[in-house]
Amino acid sequence: MDVSDQQTTPDHADEDSARLHQLGYAQELKRTMSAFSNFAVSFTIISILSGCLTLYGFGMKTGGPAAMIWGWPLVGVFVILVGLGMAEVCSSYPTAGGLYYWAAKLAPDKSGPVWSWFTGWFNLIGQIAVTAGIDFGAALFLNAFLDLQWGFEATPGHTILLLAIILVVHGLLNTFGVRIVAILNNVSVWWHLIGVLVIVGVLVFVPAKHQDASFVFGSFVNQTGWGSTFYVFALGLLVAQYTLTGYDASAHMTEETKSAATAGPRGIVMSIVVSLVAGWILLIGLTFAIQDYDGAVGSATGVPPAQIFIDATGAVTGKFLLLICIGAQLFCGMASVTANSRMIYAFARDGAIPGSGFWHKINKRTQTPTNAVWLGAGGALVLALPYLWSATAYAAVTSIAVVGLYVAYVIPVFLRVRRGDSFEPGPWTLGKWGKPVGIIATIWVVLIFFLFMLPQVSPVTVDSFNYTPIAFLVVLGGAALWWVLSARKWFTGPKVQGSAAELAAVEQELKELG
Repeated sequence: MDVSDQQTTPDHADEDSARLHQLGYAQELKRTMSAFSNFAVSFTIISILSGCLTLYGFGMKTGGPAAMIWGWPLVGVFVILVGLGMAEVCSSYPTAGGLYYWAAKLAPDKSGPVWSWFTGWFNLIGQIAVTAGIDFGAALFLNAFLDLQWGFEATPGHTILLLAIILVVHGLLNTFGVRIVAILNNVSVWWHLIGVLVIVGVLVFVPAKHQDASFVFGSFVNQTGWGSTFYVFALGLLVAQYTLTGYDASAHMTEETKSAATAGPRGIVMSIVVSLVAGWILLIGLTFAIQDYDGAVGSATGVPPAQIFIDATGAVTGKFLLLICIGAQLFCGMASVTANSRMIYAFARDGAIPGSGFWHKINKRTQTPTNAVWLGAGGALVLALPYLWSATAYAAVTSIAVVGLYVAYVIPVFLRVRRGDSFEPGPWTLGKWGKPVGIIATIWVVLIFFLFMLPQVSPVTVDSFNYTPIAFLVVLGGAALWWVLSARKWFTGPKVQGSAAELAAVEQELKELG
């Protein structure tokens, strides 16, 4: 594949700012991130120790080992194609707006604003749902640990309370501890990689017995109530598809990244590839270590992986492994709030959110969008509240995240395919492979859009209802209504902040305040 790259030059800061000016924006955010830090944010948000472990119980009932183990590489191939398509577009337009900015620039004549509007809203709900899903998962695992250690019962009320506390902590870190957040994101990469090695190593050497390979790679389990093996296998793909989300963070952080036109695309692709390999090793290691399948599914902790750890290694070691997972999930949620706030900031900067002036405000001291941080955290809590009365709420939140994000991911990729040879690539390009990659990626996203809207268990009741379509109807119905009644008259897509002189004045003011 002809993927070209560009070397970092000493004056990359000037090049980055000049490119941002060409895109119409001032350098308001502090550009201090290295290429590794950019990769670290996306890798942390993908977080294999969050996604595939928090949905592992769902996977055990929805296809079992065979669906999880073979679904992972199957989904991974298509996710890489989506990521490659996004990375090429990111290289052309390295800006915090990311997806909705790209959609505006790549859309056919005069239709830029409407493509941009709906891409932005899909991205917004998807990102808030990802933050909800990640910190929800952390709350579930933390509740399991507190139950095992001190008898703090794993109930929906307790889990939502822990979720609220975690979201407040992540909001405070992103408000006051910006430098700490950057350091923790870098630490997080090694926590995840070493954590996977420790967990898999312990699960290989400590248990007295393991499952055989025919169970791990061939056992199909269906506890959904549906009769179709194919349908249940397809539903089980949610485990992999949800885990492998959030890598758009590399694009949203480009205005804070040095050599953004190459570092951003690399961050997107490498975060997917490394997560894919490490995640598969983790899933296989965990599945071999299952001692009592039904006991893990019905665990009193509410977290099957926690039960597997304890059954396989004993209470003390099991709780230690659980703490490794919780640490990774907390890192992941913190990074998700960061990326979420950058997207809200950029979308508000272009006037697309009610109260845009307030949500776009930058904290002059830290040069970060603190109001946007709290909108993201608050929205995540609201999305998770149905867990208080719905047993399937966690799977629904993850479905909302997948559908919202992947539709937003693929719209610019689809528009780039439509552009054909008139697309102007950046320094990181797929060359002749751009079009076929984009077509396959688009077809895959159309399939999963409908798949994850469908009911996940049978019979469908108020308790088991997949409310993903309802969430989309409310948010996107509202966005569509707003567009028809008002926004189409004034929303012109991403706004240009001013002339070169005006952009320089904004940057000078921030320097003086800093």
